[in-house]
Amino acid sequence: MTAVAFSINGKAVNVEAEPDTALLWVVREHLKLTGTKYGCGSGLCGACTVHIDGKAVRSCQTQMSTMGGKKVTTIEGLSPNSSHALQKAWIVDQVPQCGYCQSGQIMQAAELLAKNKKPTRKQIIAHMDGNICRCGTYPRIVRAIERAAREG
Repeated sequence: MTAVAFSINGKAVNVEAEPDTALLWVVREHLKLTGTKYGCGSGLCGACTVHIDGKAVRSCQTQMSTMGGKKVTTIEGLSPNSSHALQKAWIVDQVPQCGYCQSGQIMQAAELLAKNKKPTRKQIIAHMDGNICRCGTYPRIVRAIERAAREG
């Protein structure tokens, strides 16, 4: 076990974990932030997407040995009261069906809007490629991102 100091959602933490432990499990099991979901465990679906130093990454593929001094943002830290433009647009456009992938979808989209305030539809689709929605709400996801970009 090794102690790893990093910040999560603006709060400093120090976690004891094996160096090869996935960040996903530290977030969910040690820190009890369960908005980040386990999907495939292989970094292929995007359900576990969080931001590390502002970049969207798959937390199931991020080892704790790489986390020292990093700044992590989970869906819980995106806004203090779910008031982020994407979260509001997700509700207006009724994106979720089962909802399981939605935190990863929103975190992936938040990275895009942080870099590009007015992305084209083509840029949205390209950026979101790789985040899987088993319910197939892709058209609603794109509409919600477009709405968030307009109203954000």
